[in-house]
Amino acid sequence: MSPHDSSRGPARDQRRDDRGRERGAARSRGAGQRSTSAPSARRKGTDPARSAAYDVLRQVETSDAYANLVLPPLLRERGIRARDAAFATELAYGTLRMRGRYDAIIAQCVDRPLTKIDPPVLDLLRLGVHQLLGMRVPQHAAVSETVGLARERTGAGSAQFVNAVLRTVSRTPGERWTERLAEQAPDDVTRLSVLGSHPVWITRALREALVGHGRPVDEITALLDADNTAPRVTLVARPGLTTPQELREGAQEGLAPSPARWAPTALVLPGSDPSTIPAVRDGRAGVQDEGSQLVTLALAHVDLDDGDGDSHADGPGGTGTERWLDLCAGPGGKAALLAALASDRGAHLVANELAPHRARLVERALTAVPDGTTEVRVGDGRQIGTDEPDTYDRVLVDAPCTGLGALRRRPESRWRRTPADLAVLTGLQRELLTSALAAVRPGGVVGYVTCSPHLAETRLVVDDVLRRRDDVEVLDAPAAVRAVVRPEARETIELGDRRDVQLWPHVHGTDAMHLTLLRRRR
Repeated sequence: MSPHDSSRGPARDQRRDDRGRERGAARSRGAGQRSTSAPSARRKGTDPARSAAYDVLRQVETSDAYANLVLPPLLRERGIRARDAAFATELAYGTLRMRGRYDAIIAQCVDRPLTKIDPPVLDLLRLGVHQLLGMRVPQHAAVSETVGLARERTGAGSAQFVNAVLRTVSRTPGERWTERLAEQAPDDVTRLSVLGSHPVWITRALREALVGHGRPVDEITALLDADNTAPRVTLVARPGLTTPQELREGAQEGLAPSPARWAPTALVLPGSDPSTIPAVRDGRAGVQDEGSQLVTLALAHVDLDDGDGDSHADGPGGTGTERWLDLCAGPGGKAALLAALASDRGAHLVANELAPHRARLVERALTAVPDGTTEVRVGDGRQIGTDEPDTYDRVLVDAPCTGLGALRRRPESRWRRTPADLAVLTGLQRELLTSALAAVRPGGVVGYVTCSPHLAETRLVVDDVLRRRDDVEVLDAPAAVRAVVRPEARETIELGDRRDVQLWPHVHGTDAMHLTLLRRRR
C-alpha cells in the first residue's frame, strides 16, 4: 500500500503527534535530549578555569573546606592566571553564593528530587546554570563546556543528562525565571530566601537583627544582595610595622591600593592578589576586613580605669606594662593588629587558641612583630578566667559563631549552618565571655566580638552574662569606633543609638561585625 494512502494518514499523523508530545515532555523534565553533533566532534573536556571551579565546589562539599582557602593555591598550582583566574574565581564563588536560587531552578527542570542527583553531577548543573544566568557567557559555550566537563569527570551518561537540563534552563530568560520563582513562593520570607539565595532561617534571623538594631525591615533585600556581591580585598597596614603610604609605594604599577572608607589602617586592593605587595609577604601588612580592623582598633582605644587618672595599668609584678589577651586568636588577623598596637605602646599580648593548627596560623601572622611582644598559647579560653583571674588590662573575645556576617566572603557557610548550631555556639560564647570578665582586672576592658549579627549570638549573650553580675558596665562602643575612624568619616558613619555596634555589609561595606565593650568596675 502506498505510504500516501489517505486511510492510513490520520493514524500516522496521530502517532507522530503523540511521539512529539512525549519528546517535549521528556525535554521539559530534563530527560531525552541528545546532542546533535557526531560523537567524535563532541567536547571531551573543558578549559582549566572551569575544571578548577568544579574542583573547588567538590572540595567544599566533600571535606568542609572553605573556597577562599582552596581556590588560590589551586590556581597557583595549575598556573591559572589573569583573566582565566578571574573567570574561575567568579564561577566558583558565584555558584556557591547563588546555589539556593539555582537549585530551585534546576528542580523545575528534572524529574527527580535534587537529593536523588549524584552530588558531582548536581555541582556540574549549578556551574552551568551560573554561566547561563549569572555570567556573560554565551549559551552555546555555557552548555557545551559544562557538558565536556561532565563527560570528562562523571561520564557520558551524566553528560547527556547535564546537556538536557542546561538546554531546558536556557530556554527561559533569567528575568522570567526570577518572576516564576517569585510567583511560586508561598510567603514573603521564602520569596526573599529563594531569590536572594539564603536559607529561610538565615533570612528570618537577618530580618530580626535589622529590626533589633533599629534598621528598617525592608533593608533585608539590600543585605541579601550585599551578601551575594563579591567583596574587594582589604589590606591592613599594621601600625609600627608599615604605613599605608608604604603599601601604596610598594605595589606594582597599576595595583596600588587606595584608602578604604573608614579605618585609617585599611586599604582596598584593585586586584585579587595581595602577595604582590612586599609588606604583605613579610607580615607587616595583611588581609583583613575593614570591620574587623575597626572593632580591634576600638578595643585598643578605650581608656582603662586605674582609679588615679593614669591610663596605663601596672601589669603583673608591678612592671607598668599593660597585658592584653586575645582569648580566641585563630587564625590571627585581629591578633596581628593587636600585637602591632601593643608593640607600639610597650604592651604585651597573649594570643590564646584552642586548636594547635590554628595556633600555628597565629604564629605565622605574628612573624613581623618584634620579639618579646607576644606569646602564643594553646589552651581552652574558658579556663583562663579561673587560671589567671584579674590579670589582663584588655581582653578580646572574638567568639566562634555562625559567621552569618561574613557570607559574602564565605558563601558556603550559609549552606552548612543550621539553627541547631546556635544552641552549641551561644553556650560556648557565654562561657568565653564569662571567662574573659574573670580574666580582666578591675578597671580593664573586654571587647566581645562576633562576625554575626544574629541577636542570639550578640545582644542576648551579653545580656545573659551580665544578668549574673553587678560589677560590669557597658561602655559606649559607637563613641570608641568613631574615635578610631578617619576624621573626615566620623560624622557620616552610621552606628545607631545603642551602646553596642553592629556593622552591616549593605550599609558600611564591611562584614557584619558586632562589638560590645565592657569594663570591670573597680
